[in-house]
Amino acid sequence: MALVIVGGASAAHIRAALQAFETAGWAPATDLGSPAEHDAVLAGDAALLREADRRGIRYFLVHCGPDDGIADGTFARAHHRVGTAEVAGLARRLRSRERLLVRCRPFGFRQGIPGDCDWVIDARFLDNPYWVEELRPLDGRHPRVREHILVQEAAGAVLDHLERALRAALPGYRRQGRGELVIGFGCTGGRHRSVVLAAELARRLETAEGVEARFEPGDLDP
Repeated sequence: MALVIVGGASAAHIRAALQAFETAGWAPATDLGSPAEHDAVLAGDAALLREADRRGIRYFLVHCGPDDGIADGTFARAHHRVGTAEVAGLARRLRSRERLLVRCRPFGFRQGIPGDCDWVIDARFLDNPYWVEELRPLDGRHPRVREHILVQEAAGAVLDHLERALRAALPGYRRQGRGELVIGFGCTGGRHRSVVLAAELARRLETAEGVEARFEPGDLDP
């Protein structure tokens, strides 16, 4: 089971973060000795961190809000620094799972990089189907667009390297207690190149041990 220690710039930041974690299914803990039957969340400060380290307790440290100004405090040592609006998504991603969930998600750089991406791959090195008139109205789930992308030598080479890198890294993420990993694929509009690469990587990772790979088309039409 996972333990999250939450710190923040103020008591209000800490309360908001704790509430978001509890809403996401984390059990509130009162101290480091609380039973570890479920994923648990605990408010903490520098003293609590030192005690957890002394006991050899593994935890994720989340700091909510700006710098608290403490040299060895939760901001300085945080694994994750987030704003109040970002806590709910982080709480979901850190939940323990029997298998690591790898979410392969396309996006458009025109709209900006999603804040929850752990890895970001820029697909704009590939020829853009947008400039092929008959492919423009389609998206990357269509077989013709998929073929247009995957016949490009660079697409296969990058996917091969990415698959090898992830297969090497995923066991480490699991050992660290990660429940979820978000791989973002970006292109200009988020409809063609990024969609094809995200779907193809999810397909390739289906055979990875201890992993659930999922392609998430996002805002594309059903």
